[in-house]
Amino acid sequence: MKIEKNTIVSLRYKLSDAQNNIIEEPDTLMVYLHGGYAGTFPKIESLLDGKDVGYETTVQLEPQDAFGDYDPNLLKIEPRDRFPEPLEIGMQFEGVPEELSADELIDEDDAEEDDEANEDEEGDTLIYTVTDLAEKQVVLDGNHPLAGMALRFWLQVEDVRQATEDEIANQHPQSEDGYGLDLADEDDLDDLDLNSPESQGSGSSPRTLH
Repeated sequence: MKIEKNTIVSLRYKLSDAQNNIIEEPDTLMVYLHGGYAGTFPKIESLLDGKDVGYETTVQLEPQDAFGDYDPNLLKIEPRDRFPEPLEIGMQFEGVPEELSADELIDEDDAEEDDEANEDEEGDTLIYTVTDLAEKQVVLDGNHPLAGMALRFWLQVEDVRQATEDEIANQHPQSEDGYGLDLADEDDLDDLDLNSPESQGSGSSPRTLH
């Protein structure tokens, strides 16, 4: 069966930066609903359209095709006394700094689940990550960890099947099938130095599934 609209596609993938430093190489298949349902990036969908099981390719996405350019306006400095202690680098919270209260700080392990819920309820709600701490100030970044980066994907089609009516109505595969491409978890980026000049992307340097 070929990949077309309203098919469920199972992929193996490996994600690297433009210098071939591996960011993520999961054992679990990435599974998404094909056909413009935001299960993966449009450029990847276009590349896979009409392909069959066994198809393999490598594609590089520039920031505009993935997580967008790094936006320095999403870098905020807030008074530390607005946040509960202990406060650590990597903690995340939802909302915009001007509207934050201490109760809005969320546990890092719950960030991905909360982010998905926020996307359903309020598409413009951002997750801010604590990136630096001083005695009286906190540095917050609302950019996706991979914003501004050009990323390279190795992809291999493992399975293609027709989506069920429920899956089409819900616009995503059944949960037991796998997961879509959502790389917001900074724990997956430990081997990539996002503080290097090549990775910051604030300016002309590029920084890139969903």
